[in-house]
Amino acid sequence: MSHVENGPKESLEALARRHGLRPAVARPPFPVYLRLLWERRHFVLTYAASRNVSRYSGSALGQLWQVITPLLNAAIYYVMFGLILGGSRNVDNYPAFLLTGMFVFTYTQRAATAGAKSISGNLSLIRALHFPRAALPLAYTIQELRQLAVSMGVLLPIVVATGEPPTWHWLMIPVVLGLQTLFNVGAGLILARLGASLRDLNQLLPFVMRTWLYASGVFFAIHDKVVGSAGLPEWVATAMYLNPAASYIEWMRDILMAGHTPPVMVWAACVSWAVAALVIGGRYFWRAEDRYGRG
Repeated sequence: MSHVENGPKESLEALARRHGLRPAVARPPFPVYLRLLWERRHFVLTYAASRNVSRYSGSALGQLWQVITPLLNAAIYYVMFGLILGGSRNVDNYPAFLLTGMFVFTYTQRAATAGAKSISGNLSLIRALHFPRAALPLAYTIQELRQLAVSMGVLLPIVVATGEPPTWHWLMIPVVLGLQTLFNVGAGLILARLGASLRDLNQLLPFVMRTWLYASGVFFAIHDKVVGSAGLPEWVATAMYLNPAASYIEWMRDILMAGHTPPVMVWAACVSWAVAALVIGGRYFWRAEDRYGRG
């Protein structure tokens, strides 16, 4: 009886395979998946733009908050860490130092946090439409990139006003931000898959991000604080420099501030983190493509 019942079923599956049929939510091969994602690029860009507009649509000042929020945060941190806790000691042009660190770190922080919610927060869309699910974390990263563009429009005039004239090094700004964006996409894909199954991740992330903030040299010069003031071994400072957020911050400071010279290794770290995060994150997310939206 078991053989008779299984026979027709096996025949139908074989027939479907012979004619190229597959389940609607089946995971395509990775190269095909990338091509499908590229074909949905207009959806990704439009979705990112619409989310950026809707974020501030309910406030009186609207998208001016894109400028006001980072400035208010920077002002608070300047008073707390620069003046009260003395973080500005031994740091030339601390306002530019702090603002650069804040804006660069905030880009990665917001992209990673948004990526973690991109699948679990869009289940109705995922269940209603068939599209590469990687489009969602990618759109969230692009949304934060648009926010960063506004922040950089605020940062650069402040850097000039505090005594750092534009130089040819500024032409490297898009390179650093491009590498950071690749890293953010990869990190967002990893966290999107984790957030789809670990619902407590979004509760834990704020604590992780706060720890990451303090470990990335946003408020202080890493070598002076770790080796000089705290007396810790040199390898501790090296490990902090190799932290991806710190690497992108240090390279951006090197570009914008004449008196800031980070270790050469941060440049290699920026490239390595971008490539590793994108490759690992892309394949890690793709392997669960047929499971998103279930349950």
